[in-house]
Amino acid sequence: MRRTVFLLLTLLGLPAFADEGMWTLNAFPSATVGERYGFAPDAAWLDHVRLSSVRLAAGCSASFVSPEGLVVTNHHCAAGCVERLSSAERDYMATGFQALEATDEQRCPGMEVNVLEAITDVTERVQAATKGREGQAFTDARRTIFAELERGCATSDDLRCDVVTLYHGGQYHLYRYHRYQDVRLVFAPEFAAAFYGGDPDNFMFPRYDFDVSFLRVYQDGQPLKPEHWLRWSSKGAAAGELTFTSGHPGRTSRQNTVAQLLLQRDVGLPERLFWSLEAFGWLEQFAARGPEEARVSGSTRFYLANGIKAQRGMRNALIDAAFFQGLVAREDALRAKVDADPTLKARFGDAWESVARAVERSRLHRTRYLALEGGWGLSSRLYDLARLLVRAAAELPRRNADRLDEYSDARLPGLKLDLMNPAPISAALETERLTFSLTKLQQLLGPDDPLVKSVLGSEGPRATATRVVNGTRLADVAARRAVFDGGQAAVEASDDPMIRLVRTIDPAARAIRKRFEDEVLAQLDRGTERIAAASFAAYGTSTYPDATFTLRLSFGRVEGWQDGDRRVEPFTTLEGAFLRHTGAEPFALPASWLKARDRLDLATPFDLCTSNDIVGGNSGSPVINQQAELVGVIFDGNLPSLGGEYGFNPVNNRAVAVDARAIVEVLDKVYGARRLLKELGR
Repeated sequence: MRRTVFLLLTLLGLPAFADEGMWTLNAFPSATVGERYGFAPDAAWLDHVRLSSVRLAAGCSASFVSPEGLVVTNHHCAAGCVERLSSAERDYMATGFQALEATDEQRCPGMEVNVLEAITDVTERVQAATKGREGQAFTDARRTIFAELERGCATSDDLRCDVVTLYHGGQYHLYRYHRYQDVRLVFAPEFAAAFYGGDPDNFMFPRYDFDVSFLRVYQDGQPLKPEHWLRWSSKGAAAGELTFTSGHPGRTSRQNTVAQLLLQRDVGLPERLFWSLEAFGWLEQFAARGPEEARVSGSTRFYLANGIKAQRGMRNALIDAAFFQGLVAREDALRAKVDADPTLKARFGDAWESVARAVERSRLHRTRYLALEGGWGLSSRLYDLARLLVRAAAELPRRNADRLDEYSDARLPGLKLDLMNPAPISAALETERLTFSLTKLQQLLGPDDPLVKSVLGSEGPRATATRVVNGTRLADVAARRAVFDGGQAAVEASDDPMIRLVRTIDPAARAIRKRFEDEVLAQLDRGTERIAAASFAAYGTSTYPDATFTLRLSFGRVEGWQDGDRRVEPFTTLEGAFLRHTGAEPFALPASWLKARDRLDLATPFDLCTSNDIVGGNSGSPVINQQAELVGVIFDGNLPSLGGEYGFNPVNNRAVAVDARAIVEVLDKVYGARRLLKELGR
């Protein structure tokens, strides 16, 4: 009963006891925090945290922790870098990596760091540009004003500017980031330590993971000198202590309508889960062929396994009758307020039906859209690079406002970084990934689909994938640069089989994308914007917006929870990791840890959990105290946290972090990382 009361209060947007919310830093509820905890963050504190926080463009969070540009994040956030720097002879995923001297720090191919410098409210300009427009006219008008705002803001390649849609169109803010593209690996532990417990322990607690890595940001060939960085706490956090988490949650659907949630529950999540399970099984068979196949596919399999467990947890939340009824009650309460006010009813009363119609239209187009644009029917690194080249040649000569969003001037530096990434590409893995996705293309669209016939001919998926991967030259950066620099003429003249594959598919892919954007997404965006306006009229702007992979700050406390008859305490210790060690994967500690056991203080807190509100994208976020000192690094949530996509349950939704004290103890006594510890002031 307690769970249901908390949940209904939360979902209805009414005052609750929960420390809920992923708040933008320019609208943080400092007064509320002050009332509950006796500490109200002021503007200077919030600015310091904002400028100390880091976004990894690949989808994670991090923070500066020294005046020399040192950044702490998760191992799994840097795993792509670690994997790209590895080889069959030197596997840093297995052995770990440590730069003993500054000259040993290795540049991470394709990695970009963003620091949020400024936020500007541009709601009036965007809404004025789109007023009275529907469908394609709405999409075109919004794209034009977005491009205009972003171009005016990003005055150099060092800046990235994004118009961020908040409250599903209720507000629009322009975020200006400083972008850094020289990021180097400083330290990463063995994968066995970072993901100790493997999939059985994933999204569980107690946990014993050392999911930590350190990077360094460089500027003009020298370590960056950030003005703001987080000091390392000397005493750590205590049970019940106020904590904040500053990071970049990727996405939530807490303000979605019931029609949208039903589509996710009954169609979207089951489809994603089935696709992910098939892809994972396919790559597990590939990895079983030998150690090199296992190495090159390691991070891909890790992210697939993580996604599978997350998707299961999200669907379990939506099929929980009490949880879903809370979502329905939230919508019903807002609609009742709108219906009770004739003015609001006239303006917004049909908005929910408009969204429901768009949802129904999406069912007509979603399979083809996912197959051709969503990566379900065509997926591999080389294919993605070829499509980038083909589309860049067509898009870049156009007026900025007329391009596809990802080819705008504001995103061009990131696009070039990705395109010129020198990381090696495994032909064997590419063949396997493309074979799987072409098999799915044939299944999703059917063998008689004209496009499927033109792609596969008489070869079949594996023969086509093998021929295209073996024949392409795009694994070579120089070859990619030549096509990019040559523009449309180079693309049209190319006999590269991967580029020819993209040219075969691209007209149909562009067509379904445009249809989906005009007939579905534009209607959804317009409808949800009206619902947001209705919510503002009914409740004001005292609630937080859904997550958008932009900087947010949550507050909570170090706190366990009651799991049936079992009390889950908020801390584990290093001793627990050794007690869990069996010697068999995934419960096998690395040799470096076993050798250091007698030197370690086994009572040191290892991992901890808090009631901070987080979701995917918060990986690597700092957990800080009211002195803005780092006390932990977020790397996961517990199983109940997976329902956080749709609503926050304070009874048992917990964030999981590596304790700052364990990081120091292990760096010292397992890895002898004295240079790193000195820089941290430890």
